[in-house]
Amino acid sequence: MISVGAIINCADNSGAKNLYIISVKGTGARLNRLPASSIGDMVLATVKKGKPELRKKILQAIIVRQRKPWRRRDGTHLYFEDNAGVIVNPKGEMKGSAITGPVGKECADLWPRIASNSGMVI
Repeated sequence: MISVGAIINCADNSGAKNLYIISVKGTGARLNRLPASSIGDMVLATVKKGKPELRKKILQAIIVRQRKPWRRRDGTHLYFEDNAGVIVNPKGEMKGSAITGPVGKECADLWPRIASNSGMVI
């Protein structure tokens, strides 16, 4: 679970290095609870390090990796080495053309454009 205020790596070649999560799309509200996202969720983010034309704008991103272990339906538990996301447009098409590192199967099932650009789906 990656909550609001987290800084994650940008896993594509769009020119961004870090993404700062502002909000999570599709989450409800509960008093004193920060919205959290998992693999495959769309978030609103800003670029903290990267190309100047990407900075100081609110962009949409998809979470592709998370450090927090999660359980799949088949009973396996898995987690990744880092928290990472890719920048997309509102339709879910990537801004970059390639993804560095593996992508979670949950994300690849929800977003076919990300699955086609990823090198490895786990």
